[in-house]
Amino acid sequence: MAENLNKHLSKLSKRGPHRVLVGDLEYAGLPGKIYTPAEGNGLPAVAFGHDWMTDIKRYHATVRHLASWGIVVAAPNTETGFLPNHRGFAADLETAIQILTGVKLGTGSVTVAPGKIGLVGHGMGAGCAVLAAAGREHLKAVAALYPALTSPSCETAAQAVTTPGFVLGESERDFVNTGNPVKVAANWAGACAYREIDGATQAGFAELSLSRVAMGMGRPQTAIQELTRGLLTGFLLHRVDGQNKYEAFSDSTATARKVTSFDATGVRLRLGDVEHTAL
Repeated sequence: MAENLNKHLSKLSKRGPHRVLVGDLEYAGLPGKIYTPAEGNGLPAVAFGHDWMTDIKRYHATVRHLASWGIVVAAPNTETGFLPNHRGFAADLETAIQILTGVKLGTGSVTVAPGKIGLVGHGMGAGCAVLAAAGREHLKAVAALYPALTSPSCETAAQAVTTPGFVLGESERDFVNTGNPVKVAANWAGACAYREIDGATQAGFAELSLSRVAMGMGRPQTAIQELTRGLLTGFLLHRVDGQNKYEAFSDSTATARKVTSFDATGVRLRLGDVEHTAL
């Protein structure tokens, strides 16, 4: 019987118990931000990749949320131009990981466990996280939220990702087709949980400015953002930090309100639907 996520999801969708500190990655030569719990040794950590032409400040609530649950987050703010270098951004995510494991963070009282490292990304950043994870076995988890097309192809690179994955796809197609998340999930070499949230779109995950909303360049999806953060947090706490009470968040068949999960057969059928619709 498929497990139910609702027991933990409502709690994990809200801010966690840790006080959060925010700092700059610039001191290590990489533009970006770092979010960390105020204290803790041997903590889990992830590098976070932003979407195309999206400043990392548009993810402040999301990365702060992860840190409040005890996860250190390094978020490079590179390749934000119109023509980003996807391979270069994947390399920046790897550099962020090296920074996380190489120095004491916060006020000097925070350290990261080298064996508790993962990657997270949204849109372009999700695709680049897949590129960075291909062929690398030291990672504990990769979470790709609406992975977009990349060059080289993240869909092809997923065939070399043996790290456990969580891929989030769209239940509604955006007007502009930026990628094929279900194909990334179908190609994933390791265990992969593929999910869709009712009413969610790729463009709705980043925290939009009021001016962009007023100009019609997106619509707020606050409730969906909270739900996504809960799914992401549970997955990372299980896979990266090893907290078995959140094991269901890695289960490809686990259920939750407004969340549709797909097992391997379901992913193949969903891929067929998506590709047929695109014709």
